[in-house]
Amino acid sequence: MGISGYDDAGVYRLNDDTALIQTLDFFTPIVDDPFHFGQIAAANSLSDIYAMGGRPLLAMNIVCFPIKDMSKDILKAILAGGLDKIREAGALLVGGHSVEDAEIKYGLSVTGTVHPDQVLLNSGARPGDRLLLTKPIGTGILATAVKGGLASEELEKEITACMACLNKAAGEAMVGLAHGATDITGFGLLGHAQEMAAASKVAFRLDLAAIPLLPQTLDFANMGIIPEGGHKNLKFYRPCLITSLPPGDAMELILADPQTSGGLLIAASEENILAIQQKIAASGYPYQTAVIGEVVAGEAGTLYL
Repeated sequence: MGISGYDDAGVYRLNDDTALIQTLDFFTPIVDDPFHFGQIAAANSLSDIYAMGGRPLLAMNIVCFPIKDMSKDILKAILAGGLDKIREAGALLVGGHSVEDAEIKYGLSVTGTVHPDQVLLNSGARPGDRLLLTKPIGTGILATAVKGGLASEELEKEITACMACLNKAAGEAMVGLAHGATDITGFGLLGHAQEMAAASKVAFRLDLAAIPLLPQTLDFANMGIIPEGGHKNLKFYRPCLITSLPPGDAMELILADPQTSGGLLIAASEENILAIQQKIAASGYPYQTAVIGEVVAGEAGTLYL
């Protein structure tokens, strides 16, 4: 499969029963604790496999680290956090590559497998489908508040746990039931929903009241605690919006908030969405999933708020 649809990963068909999914992702620290950073970066990298209906198989570390200026214990903790999530995913760590760099960066190259007939693309949403979001949003805003010393230690722990949570339960639950999916990361819910709608040649109608938010997200957004990426996302995707909200409304900015290791956005029939939710809940998944809108006929890529 090519790159024209802006899908989450590359897929290569080996035979009638197996296709490989290949992805790579890494970034700078989003939290101070090195072990938790490793967990979050690994969960984020693994998410692309789940978003396409696959199962992670192999992972390789990608790490940049100032080895002459920083303790090796920090590097060990980052790698231990990543390994923790690789093992939770049921995958194997088979190597990696490191580069001496002044700025820490970490992530994974991940290979997964999927049946060729069960590959989920972001172009599969159909009019009449419901849209399911599997994690609350707000990590970018709250991480900015944490960096500014405005958020409590308890809130920091909550967003760290959310970012480190694998999309495994949702990825497994939607196989055979969903028409399309993507994961919510740096372009925010707004950007990834728009790309999914455009690729599917449909429009999305989002129910703002149904979108789950992490605690205090709205409070901090109303205070103007918005990461720069949120403003950039909103500026870029605003032409695709049809909304009665006033410009600069806090909810618009929350929708554009860049997420780190966010949840999956899944398109499926109303009946199948319910079945997916039931499977996710039965797995012991710690977050409440939410139906946040529907797929409608309309100009490709339009979002109605």
